[in-house]
Amino acid sequence: MAISGGPLDSGDLIGLRGGSGPRRARRRMPPGEAFRSTLIALVSTAVIFALLAIAITNAPNWPAVQRSFFDGEVFARSWPKVLQAFGTNVALFLIAEVLILAFGLVLAVLRGLPGPVFFPVRLLATIYVDLFRAVPSILVIYLLGFGIPGLGIAGVPNDVFFWGVISLTLVYSAYVSEVYRAGIESVHWSQEAAARSLGLSRLQALRHVVVPQAIRRVIPPLLNDFIGLQKDTVLVSVIGVVEIFRQGQILKSATFNFTPTVAIALIFVLVTIPLARLTDWLVARDRSRQVAR
Repeated sequence: MAISGGPLDSGDLIGLRGGSGPRRARRRMPPGEAFRSTLIALVSTAVIFALLAIAITNAPNWPAVQRSFFDGEVFARSWPKVLQAFGTNVALFLIAEVLILAFGLVLAVLRGLPGPVFFPVRLLATIYVDLFRAVPSILVIYLLGFGIPGLGIAGVPNDVFFWGVISLTLVYSAYVSEVYRAGIESVHWSQEAAARSLGLSRLQALRHVVVPQAIRRVIPPLLNDFIGLQKDTVLVSVIGVVEIFRQGQILKSATFNFTPTVAIALIFVLVTIPLARLTDWLVARDRSRQVAR
């Protein structure tokens, strides 16, 4: 802290408050200014959407597009059926999510094993992650869904739902393992050293000290991956699972209308946007906690 007779700078003020470092001062907006800013934002948003609506509805082929994509009668008949089929997507998502969380953590731990004796394990885990991050998800689903049952091995399930879950698990475990690994590497080495000094083995330190901290740090990126997983459940339709997208295709073929596809998009919007906002909130909360330290 400066002792000269000159004016105190921001660092001096923080030192007087007992803070540990410089922080950005936030100006509290007066109530009148906050209301005015909110009103301007709402009005400008409404104007933009109104202009878009006018431009779309005045397009030359808008009546034909409206009949093909926004038929109210077709929408009313299709909505209960696509909503019921969405239950299959939810089941795919929930089962695969549990498997991905467990298998992804195992992969991350295997890639972090130290010492030359574990080099083959690290190599195999790295090859797995690189392979399934490189191959498109739809190809993995297609190859496993048709290829493995086609081998005719006794005891191997032929259920397309089963292979849809396995395919999504294999693909997303590769991505999630990298998220876990980043979280584990972000934990300072002194945490493990302190645990070892208390008598814990390396495995115990990893289980009780490092991994719990890493998981808390990677919750927001994990939620982002699971938002993608929820949407990618429609890919299993290529192997015959009657989920929301396949049901939409059936209804489209029956009505010669694309409105069921719009209903599917609406369902995913209603599910995904709240998850995205939850992720943003968790990221902001984590950032504010880091700034407060």
